[in-house]
Amino acid sequence: MFLSLWQYLFSNFFRFWMKWVLHHLTRKCELQRIFDDTKEGARRTQRIEYSLEFSKNKILQNAVHASESDVEIWVKDIMKEKKINPQKDPGFKINMEVCLLQISGYKKLYLDVENVRKKPYDSDNQEHEKLLIKLWNQLMPNEKLKNRITKQWGDIGFQGDDPKTDFRGMGMLGLVNLVYFSEHYANEAHQILSRSNHPKLGYSYAIVGINLTEMAYSLLKSGALKFHLYNLVPGTPTIEHFHQFYCYLVYEFDKFWFEEEPESIMYFNQYREKFYEKVSGLLLDYNVTLSLKV
Repeated sequence: MFLSLWQYLFSNFFRFWMKWVLHHLTRKCELQRIFDDTKEGARRTQRIEYSLEFSKNKILQNAVHASESDVEIWVKDIMKEKKINPQKDPGFKINMEVCLLQISGYKKLYLDVENVRKKPYDSDNQEHEKLLIKLWNQLMPNEKLKNRITKQWGDIGFQGDDPKTDFRGMGMLGLVNLVYFSEHYANEAHQILSRSNHPKLGYSYAIVGINLTEMAYSLLKSGALKFHLYNLVPGTPTIEHFHQFYCYLVYEFDKFWFEEEPESIMYFNQYREKFYEKVSGLLLDYNVTLSLKV
């Protein structure tokens, strides 16, 4: 309760008077001061996002929900509202546009990812079936799939004879990520698939891949990927950047698993949580960018 009271007092009293004093001392609004004393990247965008969200001005509050096509209009409204002269502060417009594209883009990215996740795998959908067969062909180019429903799927780490039962809560997102990694990082995918068949430290490649999709999705949903994406993309992040982050997780988890040398696959959840905590810790750094480098 004490913490809540302090937060209320800070946002509704102390912060107001601090901004008022600084404005009269510098003759600049809080947004201008942030651009002046914070280099571009996650730290700057996060401060701008916070400033807009906690502003008492409705125009500034609503700017964080701007769509990509309307960002320029919102920036003009902000400049008009805060009486910012473009001749005296020529960099404000460009800097604010970048920040708004990142802020609103993150929200849109989550919706785009969520839309893919909500689509269940449908064996009657030919596009879904083609994508599944593509995954097999990419991972097992020298072995023909004998039937659509077959024990062969276990060779790439599915649990049952029909992979559609394994996608569960991740829907098509799980399959799309698996295909993306095998398509864009073919050598790494084959190496990891081979390592996943280790007699002692082996794991189910596809099942773990779907599990890592859930991890990437959870981090995106919670906002934990903001610093990473704000540093990585000087504008609007796309689902391509989400797929790339998934690839990073797959590659790094495989290294982590073999470095940890679990006693058996029965300890998967324990080590999965340990890996999650490791990645979450890295994502707290304002300067973080977690990209797959091979």
